[in-house]
Amino acid sequence: MDLSQINPLLLLASLMVAATPILLAAIGEAVVEKAGVLNLGVEGMMITGAVVGFAIGVNTGSPAMGFVAAAVAGAALSMLFGVLVLYLMSNQVATGLGLTLFGLGLSSLIGKPYEGMKAPSMAKWDIPLLSDIPVLGPILFRHDPMVYVSLIIVTATWYVLTRTRAGLILRGVGENHDAAHALGYKVVRVRLMAIAFGGACAGLGGAYVSLVRVPQWVEGMTAGAGWIALAIVVFASWRPWRVLLGAYLFGGITVLQLNLQAAGAAIPVEILAMSPYVVTILVLVVISLRGQHGAPGSLGRIFHATH
Repeated sequence: MDLSQINPLLLLASLMVAATPILLAAIGEAVVEKAGVLNLGVEGMMITGAVVGFAIGVNTGSPAMGFVAAAVAGAALSMLFGVLVLYLMSNQVATGLGLTLFGLGLSSLIGKPYEGMKAPSMAKWDIPLLSDIPVLGPILFRHDPMVYVSLIIVTATWYVLTRTRAGLILRGVGENHDAAHALGYKVVRVRLMAIAFGGACAGLGGAYVSLVRVPQWVEGMTAGAGWIALAIVVFASWRPWRVLLGAYLFGGITVLQLNLQAAGAAIPVEILAMSPYVVTILVLVVISLRGQHGAPGSLGRIFHATH
């Protein structure tokens, strides 16, 4: 194994790219769960965002339009989930799993004509002065715009949840929806908005995979990223900054195993490929054993409005 082939600066820069789609999906799901709704359809919304974003990006020649379309597609799919669980009061777990299966089938249908095509490239930003800083410049300040958009979304989510009245209401709805309803807050409306935000973020995460990370359409290309995003929300104890840490940790493990493969590590490729998922499971087991949960009190519970 030749470790000299692994460039530490390139490794750290690649980490941010690898983590971005999972970070986008996880921060959206964290908001949904903070509102008391468990949506297991993240993978379905991500893959739908990936194919819609790719299709629109190819047809318009604009990656930006692709991302906008992906966000809309993810939000639209999440609204289907929202109507089923909030108005028709279907089981959230079963409906979320159904949403994932629906998204996978829909993406396969839409993506058929686009197989083998290449996505329009998204230019990287070399931030003036900052990109020239030794060591930190190449790692932090030479990425495509969506890397920075994901960080802005995390910061904005943290601020709204912890520093605004809207965030207090959302957290109140998630902790005790009956008490929030008794105080006059529109529980269903708040949850619908949270679900739409989560769907839009998942769509953006999927589009990042098909437009930036792997700039082409391949069926099933999200490869379980939605499930990892769900695990990261639990790992983060539903806190935005911990979501950022968890996503970057997983991104780092993913990039490291790819670099070890390229360096000819004397470890079977299959074991290296599954290592990020194994680490995620181990982290969840440790959290479970230590009893550190902090889940919203009404998470997954059906809300019955009383008049």
